[in-house]
Amino acid sequence: MGCEKFLKRAIALTVLFFLVSTFSVTAQINTDNKSNIIKNNSNNQMKIAITFDDGPHPKETDKILDILEKYNAKATFFVVGKHVKWYTDAVVRASKDGHEIGNHTYNHPDISNLSQEQIKQEIKLCEDIIIEKTGQKPKLFRPPFGNYNEQSLSKLSEDLGYTVVLWSGVDVKDWKNPPSDQIADKVINNVKSGDIILLHDYGTNSTVEALDKILASLTEKGYKFVTVSELLEEKNKKNSN
Repeated sequence: MGCEKFLKRAIALTVLFFLVSTFSVTAQINTDNKSNIIKNNSNNQMKIAITFDDGPHPKETDKILDILEKYNAKATFFVVGKHVKWYTDAVVRASKDGHEIGNHTYNHPDISNLSQEQIKQEIKLCEDIIIEKTGQKPKLFRPPFGNYNEQSLSKLSEDLGYTVVLWSGVDVKDWKNPPSDQIADKVINNVKSGDIILLHDYGTNSTVEALDKILASLTEKGYKFVTVSELLEEKNKKNSN
């Protein structure tokens, strides 16, 4: 009887050890999968990245570019491929002005409902039109609506050479076109160094009006406005020291 008890205990311990080891490996894999999905980027450099989704727009993007130029601010535009095809001049100007162009799919679908092949096609179609119009391959990807399957998107973006960028800080939901003062106040009162701010430059008149107020106030507070890639470079430099 004593031998039977010992054998059962030994088997139980072996199974437990296997389960714990499997969980540890799985946890490590999940952590690694998140490495190229950027959700926040805190720093103490007084630098922030303002991003604009869904454009370009034939009028609003140009107005935004004028305001950015006024404050010598750089931004990142996550563009929709079909809009790049329709309104080429705006994205060409943004690129020539030194702003970063990111990939936001070709048709702006909810990619969490698409297959891997469909997502890849959306990204590649947008990439192709960006390269055709600006001569540069985008390095950053933002999923429409912020919806995605983390494991599949992380693998796919790695294969295609992209870093997935979401946003941090307050979401002002400017796509709903709230009053410009409301947008500006939410950003100004909640922003912190290293934030990636989400705004839109397609169908958002209030955002255009709010941007001037945002840049004026944050410039006075000492903030600098850089592209997402510049912000991430600062983080990488800090981590390497």
